[in-house]
Amino acid sequence: MRSPNLALRVFALAIMLTFLLGASGNLPNVLAQSRRQPPQTNQQQKKNKRPGEGEQQQEQVPPDIINRPQEAETITVNSALVNVDAVVYHKKSHQIIANLKKANFAIFEDGVQKPITYFSTPEAPITVALVVEFSKLSETYGYYGSNGMEPGTWEVVRPAALFLTKFIRPPDDYASVIAYDMRPTPLTDFTNDPARLQAVINILLRSYPAFRETNLYDALKFTLVGGRGDAVVLEESNQRHADYAGLASLRGRRKALLLIASGIDTFSKINYGQARKIAQDSGVPIYIIGTANLFLKRYDQDLSANDDLMGNPGRMTFQQAQNALNTFARETGGMYFPVTFPGEIPKALDSINSLLRSQYSLGYNPGDVRDGRQHKIVVKVDVDGDGTYDDHDYVVQSRQYYNAPKPQQQ
Repeated sequence: MRSPNLALRVFALAIMLTFLLGASGNLPNVLAQSRRQPPQTNQQQKKNKRPGEGEQQQEQVPPDIINRPQEAETITVNSALVNVDAVVYHKKSHQIIANLKKANFAIFEDGVQKPITYFSTPEAPITVALVVEFSKLSETYGYYGSNGMEPGTWEVVRPAALFLTKFIRPPDDYASVIAYDMRPTPLTDFTNDPARLQAVINILLRSYPAFRETNLYDALKFTLVGGRGDAVVLEESNQRHADYAGLASLRGRRKALLLIASGIDTFSKINYGQARKIAQDSGVPIYIIGTANLFLKRYDQDLSANDDLMGNPGRMTFQQAQNALNTFARETGGMYFPVTFPGEIPKALDSINSLLRSQYSLGYNPGDVRDGRQHKIVVKVDVDGDGTYDDHDYVVQSRQYYNAPKPQQQ
């Protein structure tokens, strides 16, 4: 059995060789994400439009996916809304509280109560953007974390495959999948087709990461607010690039972002503060499966405090990555699950699924505020309706901030 120091040296050598080979372009067996071609089937040859866009496909788009709220669930709609998704559960038992009404909630902005102008019960289907870290760096963590017992990519593919096959319920639920390394690559836009979701899993299982870089912040920005990126892999397109509308632009759907990542960012165009503000503004809860934890437990004592000369992350980088993931989840009303062993994945995904399907959608009008400042949001609940907020016994999990637009230039 090799010593941890020897394993770490082998790990550093592998990273160096991978980097050198990648820089020389001599990677005959590695396919870049933008060039992956799945087997062609009748289902896969059809373009999969985003919900509510383009002509109707065989996948029938329910009317609630279009940019309007569901009439069956909506009490009031205001065009100028700060959207707040909230989950209520008991502090000790963690039992999720259902069947609450609009009158059970109160929203405060900077300590001032705001009238709730929008309310929706947790009965709507879900729309999830699944974002997966698929880089050579994450592959290395998975391989050495498992002591070489399985392919390194399985650490991120396993929870993605389980979520897509078990927790997306056609025909009402929709999911899109984005893999990222140096750049984010949409594998499929929003779909409710089980065959298409299985095709995504097959791509991840048989492909190899193309780059060492893992640009998390750019991937979050791309997923939440959209941008120009690689064309969707599971669509036949003559164009290399395409415009992608962000998850935050969808209206009338219960939506969330599920991130499977280590939290390490190596070379994003935006920094942590900018990514954090984008997440705060999106109104989209971010649920996270944290990876690379088994690697860290095995080799933590052999890592240097800071990154080494080869660019391998040190203990401080790992700690900062975990803190960033926890912050993204907490401030958006999601939750962070640092997973170490494969046996923990089903329980974590069960919890995420329960939270997703128990979100109350609330909204309030912030008024014509254009100070460019961050405003604190607090949601309180009166479960028994006695006129007293139940902060002592219950937790309201929701977004914590709203960033007002900047003043208009005169």
